[in-house]
Amino acid sequence: MKSRFPLCPLAELSGLPDDVAASILKIQEKSGFVPNVFLMLARRPAEFRAFFDYHDAIMYRSESSLTKGEREMVITTISADNHCLYCVVSHGAILRVYEKNPIVADQVAVNYRHADITPRQRAILDFAVKVNKSAWEIADSDFESLHHYGLDDEDAWDIAAITALFGLSNRMATVGKLEPNLEFYILGRTPRD
Repeated sequence: MKSRFPLCPLAELSGLPDDVAASILKIQEKSGFVPNVFLMLARRPAEFRAFFDYHDAIMYRSESSLTKGEREMVITTISADNHCLYCVVSHGAILRVYEKNPIVADQVAVNYRHADITPRQRAILDFAVKVNKSAWEIADSDFESLHHYGLDDEDAWDIAAITALFGLSNRMATVGKLEPNLEFYILGRTPRD
């Protein structure tokens, strides 16, 4: 399978705006490879910047009580719900790393309701899936379910924002036939020494 839209070759980063090229090189240095989503979005620098600015604002918001693992659980779950292979594989890998659990991503991607996760995490994912499938049905009772597990309305906002951003990402990756990097398939599957 080949991506529908051309990926920016690493050899051509010098033709990109400096800030976009620097972002790509930074992720390469950090992870040892460049996730294909960076190379797909680089073809439109303004959209690249907008996507990753919003990504960073919601994924690294320090005031949230959501853990990094819970954020990745939301992404993996709704990506599975949206049938996005790229996002399930890539964010499932990140989830395995954050949770230090080689099976959790597969469980939540197939059926989070039967995954070995906490009741709090299940409530987070219930809310995310409802936002993803039928946001117009969100009611006070959905917020009360989150409150029961110590999550406040700002946490609900975070869950909804993550769901919304990755709904966009899921659709663009799917329409673009974006292939997961091979590195993602094995990342976090075996414990590190």
